[in-house]
Amino acid sequence: MSFSWTPHRFSGGALALDVANSVILRHDDERRTDRFEASGQMESFPKAAANFCAERALFGDILPVRPENRPGFIALREAIDRYFRARVLDRSGDALLADLLEVLSKVLRQAASSDGLDAATVHSTLRLIAMPDPERMKICGNCGWLFIDRSKNRSRAWCDMAVCGNRAKANRHYRRKKEENAP
Repeated sequence: MSFSWTPHRFSGGALALDVANSVILRHDDERRTDRFEASGQMESFPKAAANFCAERALFGDILPVRPENRPGFIALREAIDRYFRARVLDRSGDALLADLLEVLSKVLRQAASSDGLDAATVHSTLRLIAMPDPERMKICGNCGWLFIDRSKNRSRAWCDMAVCGNRAKANRHYRRKKEENAP
């Protein structure tokens, strides 16, 4: 399967969330797709992140994760998702935080260089942990991705209005019309 890294794929608002969101439909076992399993996707992600990621000014050009470090990087991605998803859903997760910090430490020790995707993801994650407004982190009501709501009134419901917002609104419109036309 072939993918392209578009701006929509970087709507998390932080590199760590964009990495976590590399799994499409994470909680749908039948349709779940891990983009990093597709050939060449993990190698092309850093270049796309340098173009589209909200934190691109912080990290600049990022090198791909070295092949021998990929299992640790995938473990990091999963720990990021588990911790921040739990934090959004119930504002708890001290055990998950400890697990995440342990994985962060391992990945940082094995990172090939400070400008690799693995090291940049660790630094992005640490910034998110220390985020002054943790209630700004949300889960998209359409696709389930994690994102930071930077809207003034904190009312954003979708990771990307142009994609998920439009889909949700079109779905509501379709259901409303269907109910109006029902006998």
